[in-house]
Amino acid sequence: MITRRNLLLAGAAGVAGIAVTAGAVGLARRGPGRSKPQTDAQTDAQPDAQSRKGPLTISYGGDESRVADLYLPEGDSKVPVAVVIHGGLWMSSYGRELATPLAEDLAKQGIAGYAIEYRRVGNGGGWPMTFEDVAAAIDKLADQPRADLSKVVAVGHSAGGQLAVWAAGRSGLPPGAPGATPRVVLVGAVSQAGVLDLVNAYDEKLGGDAIPAFLGTTPAKDRRRYQLASPYERLPLKVPVALVHGTRDGQVPIEQSRRYRDAAVAKGDQVKLTELEHVGHFELIDPDDQAWHTCRAETKRLVSS
Repeated sequence: MITRRNLLLAGAAGVAGIAVTAGAVGLARRGPGRSKPQTDAQTDAQPDAQSRKGPLTISYGGDESRVADLYLPEGDSKVPVAVVIHGGLWMSSYGRELATPLAEDLAKQGIAGYAIEYRRVGNGGGWPMTFEDVAAAIDKLADQPRADLSKVVAVGHSAGGQLAVWAAGRSGLPPGAPGATPRVVLVGAVSQAGVLDLVNAYDEKLGGDAIPAFLGTTPAKDRRRYQLASPYERLPLKVPVALVHGTRDGQVPIEQSRRYRDAAVAKGDQVKLTELEHVGHFELIDPDDQAWHTCRAETKRLVSS
């Protein structure tokens, strides 16, 4: 299992054709690409009682990957929820350990962090199972007494960004499509260097064969499937979306976010793109990095709007 610690301390040699240099990913020690962390009172807040007790682990199906960890702020009142969706090219070698530090950090800020796992390529996932799992995990929040269902957003990194923005648009899916008819409707999504245009990603061979492996086909053979899965193809979503992308991202080109922003705005959607200078791909999931703090601020904005 490739862990968040592996990614942040050592870097990844390459996954499905995407090479990651150790210099770009070595985030544990400050380097030229490391952005300065915040020092405000909120960032310095100590873990609350719920965080110290650990998360509530929730099963939403009969598979070991159909689980999620819910980190709740202290107290017993209803709270906003951020569904945190990890990336990793939708591959089973990556898991929710990439998302749990972010979910825990959000709980310290008064937002329940809900780090979901889902079946991925290599352990029973892909189309349509991954989409069904993400939808089912989100809908399971309807059973949580402290979840304020009027303030639920998704936050996703890389491949998880695609799933987060897709999930935000579930209400617009046609009947019978994976994820249609949501019990829990998201009020926004934060895409952290998300793969938002799957047709373009396929054309550019992003991740080698990752896209056709994930969807089980090509755009030429089944355009309809790409239209259901790709956030770019689902526009307009009619849900606010925040895009955060580093200008030095060597894994998911920033053009993915720019293309989505331009197309979404043209169709009337509320979209904000924040481009982070001198930031790569993995700073966005380092809870000590300013890049994550930017994502966290966007999450707060969306649940407060």
